[in-house]
Amino acid sequence: MRKVLLIGGIVFVAILAVGFLVTKGPQDVPMPQHEKFEVPEYNEDEDIVRHLAYTASYNHETLVPDWVAWRLTQGWACAGDVNNSSYCHESFSRDPDVREPKACREDYSHSGWDKGHMAPRADMKWNLKALEESFYFTNVCPQNHEMNSSAWRKIEELCRAMAQCSEPVYIVCGPIFTDHRHGTIGKGRVQVPDAFFKALAVEVEGKLQTMGFIVDNSSQSFAPKHYAVTVDSVEHVIGRNLFPRADEAAEATIDWNFWKRYVY
Repeated sequence: MRKVLLIGGIVFVAILAVGFLVTKGPQDVPMPQHEKFEVPEYNEDEDIVRHLAYTASYNHETLVPDWVAWRLTQGWACAGDVNNSSYCHESFSRDPDVREPKACREDYSHSGWDKGHMAPRADMKWNLKALEESFYFTNVCPQNHEMNSSAWRKIEELCRAMAQCSEPVYIVCGPIFTDHRHGTIGKGRVQVPDAFFKALAVEVEGKLQTMGFIVDNSSQSFAPKHYAVTVDSVEHVIGRNLFPRADEAAEATIDWNFWKRYVY
C-alpha cells in the first residue's frame, strides 16, 4: 500500500511539473542573467549583433535595426577623439557580422535621407574600434536631415551631459513604423521609419530614473522636452519591454525634479 501511495505521489508531482512547463509562456521567461541591463526583451529568432560598444537587433525585412542599446559612461562621454577619428559619410559600411540581406551605402545615395546613427559616433570616440563599428549600417536608419541635426542631436547631447555628471546612462533607441508613409529607398528597399524612440535609464542614489522620447521622422527642431514621454508609453507604441530588469513603477512616471536638470 505504501509503495502504491509513493508511486502515486511521484506521478502527481510529475504531472504538475509538466503542466507548469507547458503553460509557462515566453513573457514569463526571465532575461539571461549575463544580458546587459540596457538590452531590451527579444525573441530567439532575432538577429542579435554584439559589438564592442553596443548591442543591436537587425531586421532583415526593413533593413534597419529594430533597436540599438548601449551604456554611456562618464569616461565615454568625456573622451576626446581617438587617432584617425575624422570619419565622414564615406566611412559607413556593411556589418561583416550580419547575414544577408542587409543595407548598403548605395541604398542611401541620392535618397534625400540622412544615414542617421542610432548610437551616435560622439558616444564612441573613446575607442577606434567602437567608432568604426558605429558606422555599420546595423546602427543606421534613414532620418530626415533637419530632425537628425536638430531634435535628435539635442537628445543625444543631453544623454552625454547626464553621463558626464552622473552614473552610467543606459540607452536603447530605434525606429517606429506605423503607416509606412515614407516608403523605401534604394535597390534593397530599405524601409524609412515613421518616427524614432529613445529610452533612458539611470540609477541615482539607489533610485532608478527613466525617460522616453518619441520623435517624428520629419522636419523637427523642438527642444527635447517636447518629445518626452514615459518609458511605458514608448513600450506601448513599439510592443517591446525595453528594460526587462527595471521596476515597472519606475517606467510609468517621469520624476521632473530629477530630469529638469537635463531636459529643457
